[in-house]
Amino acid sequence: MKLGLGLYAGQVTADNLRYAKQLGVTHIVQHLPGEETLPSTRDGVWSVDDLRDLRRHVAEFGLTLEAIENFPPSFWDQVLLDGPGRDQQLEHLKQTIRNLGQAGIPTMGYYFSLAGVWGRVEGPWARGEATTVGFVEALAPEQTPIPQGEVWGQRYAEQAPPGHIGRVTHEEMWARLAGFLEAVVPVAEEAGVKLAAHPDDPPLPELRGTARLVTHPDHYQRLLDLVPSDSNLLEFCQGTVTEMVGVDPLEAIWRFARQNKIAYVHFRNVRGKVPNYHEVFLDEGDVDMLEAVRAYHQAGFEGVMIPDHTPRVHCDAPWHAGMAFALGHMRALMTAVERLASSA
Repeated sequence: MKLGLGLYAGQVTADNLRYAKQLGVTHIVQHLPGEETLPSTRDGVWSVDDLRDLRRHVAEFGLTLEAIENFPPSFWDQVLLDGPGRDQQLEHLKQTIRNLGQAGIPTMGYYFSLAGVWGRVEGPWARGEATTVGFVEALAPEQTPIPQGEVWGQRYAEQAPPGHIGRVTHEEMWARLAGFLEAVVPVAEEAGVKLAAHPDDPPLPELRGTARLVTHPDHYQRLLDLVPSDSNLLEFCQGTVTEMVGVDPLEAIWRFARQNKIAYVHFRNVRGKVPNYHEVFLDEGDVDMLEAVRAYHQAGFEGVMIPDHTPRVHCDAPWHAGMAFALGHMRALMTAVERLASSA
């Protein structure tokens, strides 16, 4: 298992990469880059040169760029909406995947959703009243319909027709996902790129009038079975899986790691289940994280694990302090499991 760190747009700086190296990180996941990181974002296709420059920048600090996570909404809004520009955007996505392979970036994470990560609120819910996020039914905003020109709560088109996109059923969303995978998975195979699907967070069956696809491990399996391939994999968000009603996350780890279907892991702990849960420090949630690491290891997972986000510590550097706690905890768990296994 490899220790990774996720960095958002604008965070892939020399200081943050040096910080990651000092804390024992070996791999970086770049979340949702924009023009500040990849200037070719404005063209709707990430260029080979931009992607290669990003990989080299990360490598300058002795780190490996493992994945880019999430296409900008403007890259594939028509794919998600099944709009008139769908075919053109699919061609652009195919070219981006080819460029990733050519640039030596092995994984592309994606989240096939219209509402996106929606409705989370902040509060002092982690140990010592550290600020964290969660979904709290009584505090969630009103589920207004999604306006035209919006995906994931982000505007992708300044000029859009009035009104909203209307209701979207599960059958429609699964058909759209199948069309996406049928188009891009063969390209990913040729390019040597792994596509990694994120589940729905919060894992509610519907949000803002639109169906959610992956709110149970069985749905993850359905996604994998749509287009069986070594390039059709999972971005296994352990926190989101833990939030799912009636789901044992340790069983889910075993289920997909044994199939060799986990591209990389979001290693996060929560307390509660949807529609009421809080993200917390790794050592205070509902999941025994030592047993989780043991499950990954025993099931054969050897990939990258990142703390995708963590409670903010009350100090002058809340993000850095929270990440440092998570990364140190993860390194200790990995070391303990690996040494115990080697001595058995």
